[in-house]
Amino acid sequence: MSLSRFQGSMTALITPMTADGALDEKAFVDFVEWQIAEGTECLVPVGTTGESPTLSHDEHKRMVELAVQTARGRVPVMAGAGSNSTAEAIDFGLHAKSVGADALLVVAPYYNKPTQEGLYLHFLAIADAVDLPMFLYNVPGRSVVDIMPETMGRLAKHRNVVGVKDATANLTRPYHQRRACGEDFIQISGEDHTIISHLAAGGHGCISVTANIAPRLCAEMHRAWRGGQLAEAMRIQERLIPVHDAMFAETSPGPVKYAASLLGRGTDHCRLPLSPVSAAVKEQVRAAMVGAGLLN
Repeated sequence: MSLSRFQGSMTALITPMTADGALDEKAFVDFVEWQIAEGTECLVPVGTTGESPTLSHDEHKRMVELAVQTARGRVPVMAGAGSNSTAEAIDFGLHAKSVGADALLVVAPYYNKPTQEGLYLHFLAIADAVDLPMFLYNVPGRSVVDIMPETMGRLAKHRNVVGVKDATANLTRPYHQRRACGEDFIQISGEDHTIISHLAAGGHGCISVTANIAPRLCAEMHRAWRGGQLAEAMRIQERLIPVHDAMFAETSPGPVKYAASLLGRGTDHCRLPLSPVSAAVKEQVRAAMVGAGLLN
């Protein structure tokens, strides 16, 4: 698959669950079909938004399988394959390759607090072990460690390390990463509020939380940007800003799962230690969705 397909509107998929916390496979399949029909350009299952930390390994692998089976090659699947254990991340990566995933998204190891050398060796081991395009996932707010541009530059020399999901919201980073990694390194925003600014700094797309509930608008925004319709792209982003605010008013994916439930896309259940969102946030989510035309 051409790496050029990893661009535009990419959804960090929620993992629908029943009210008692079991995986809702039918809801997930229906959700993926809806995402593709609405214009989503890449599916990203079992990342942070997919509650990977509280899924069992079997559940994690099952969601990747379902995403690949449902997509049927219509859009690429970038499978979450991260862990703070290098061996576990390799296992997830090998499984994703075996079921037909198109790429891996590998988060910086959380809790362990590795040095830059440790990060380099972690990602290098995964890239050596799994022959798939790999995207680094840099999210210091959750992992406590920051993959520095110099470390990315070292990793980008490996043929399987092709890009980054940058959730730092630091808009100088795309410039430094481009200098360190080269023009072909695929830079994807992981922060909905900075999509347009990230694209302007050389980014290629966004792995979005908001796209779970506004896939058509998100896809239209990216198409407008690529088509040179900058005012239209900005108009859509401005329309979505209150939605972005609401999606992160409490720890994600609590708000977005509640929002999805308002659209009939599964329940709002998140596994502990994530709690149900507060009444105030529910009100904020509903109001933002109504304001953006996502909910009557």
